[in-house]
Amino acid sequence: MAHLLGIDIGTSGTKTLICDEDGKVLATAMAEHPISTPKPGWSEQNPEDWWKATCVATKAVLKKARVKPSDVGGIGLSGQMHGSVFLGDGPKALRPALLWNDQRTARQCAEIESKAGGREALIELVANPALTGFTAPKILWVRENEPKIYDRIKHILLPK
Repeated sequence: MAHLLGIDIGTSGTKTLICDEDGKVLATAMAEHPISTPKPGWSEQNPEDWWKATCVATKAVLKKARVKPSDVGGIGLSGQMHGSVFLGDGPKALRPALLWNDQRTARQCAEIESKAGGREALIELVANPALTGFTAPKILWVRENEPKIYDRIKHILLPK
């Protein structure tokens, strides 16, 4: 029988579950990962911690459900929204990920809105205001505050 593995990389931890073919949940597991707040309003995580937690939670849920890895027929993934993982040429992050709840980019949000002709003009253009948790202001923040890292960025991923 094929089983399904669900993996959710959340803010406080990675959660996993195993379902049978009918969708019945057989087991769940969770592994926590730390959040770093180097300054008030800042929120970061090391993407390596997500991978470690995923491995721990996956092994735990398979053991609890008594399911062999070879019996997993599909994997569903979900994760935090609007986090920014900056990659260079290799697979390792250039810096800790800036999370969805990081508030350091208020000035960059104001700049985006100003360049668009104001908040309402930006909403008309892209159907959203500039919010501190979104990716674009985080890119601007890194460009302005960590130019050596910005110059090495080749890819930007979300925490998935």
